[in-house]
Amino acid sequence: MEQLNRIELRGNVGNIKLQTVGDKLAARFTVATNYAYKDKDGSAVIETTWHNVNAWQGRGIANLHDIKKGSKVYVSGRLRSQKFQGEDQTERNFYEIIPKTVTLIEDDEKLQCEF
Repeated sequence: MEQLNRIELRGNVGNIKLQTVGDKLAARFTVATNYAYKDKDGSAVIETTWHNVNAWQGRGIANLHDIKKGSKVYVSGRLRSQKFQGEDQTERNFYEIIPKTVTLIEDDEKLQCEF
């Protein structure tokens, strides 16, 4: 049986933190995705989900400095889960996206960054 761990997101960038590790640039940013539906009363509801992305610059990709708060992005990669113990000693799970590609979407023009 073939296994598959793939996720695709299209949304808006929230917070972004750039960091240099060795000679490579790393970016940790959040992406907000919206899901719209109508509740049982027929009222429109928009559900926003925030996703954590951990990207590393490499393989001749465009500059990670181009990603700004509010940018529209398309992210394709895999989901990674990590367990840790919180300050209150309870076990918690942290989920993040490890991207293979990040595409900036600017005014219907796409700029692709490959990881």
